[in-house]
Amino acid sequence: MERRILKEGSAFEETAAYSRGVRAGDLVVISGTAALEDGVALYPGDIYRQTQAAIEKALGAAAELGATPQDVIRTRLLLAPRSDWHAAIRAHEEAFRGIDPANTTWFVGGFVPPGVLVEIELDAMVGS
Repeated sequence: MERRILKEGSAFEETAAYSRGVRAGDLVVISGTAALEDGVALYPGDIYRQTQAAIEKALGAAAELGATPQDVIRTRLLLAPRSDWHAAIRAHEEAFRGIDPANTTWFVGGFVPPGVLVEIELDAMVGS
């Protein structure tokens, strides 16, 4: 099975030996994606805008591996403690209405980059 790896070129990717995404056959998997620019959290304190930006970034990575938003079959929203989960879910609903992937949303202990309130993971099946 053909396997393609997507790297962003960050030092953290190298240190942690991970990829932004991987495509194996028709399956595209995107790792935890946050609203970051040059390692700094965008939209401090605004989980809605962070969620929108993280989804856009994750979908962009999926597109580089050949997946469209309609190919997304599963998403995961990981939220920082005491974050407004309603706002994160609203951003998810706006992005995936009509696609309706399977989803799990949960609170986690926190994130490595300071100021990150949400990360999204997604899986897509190309041609599904």
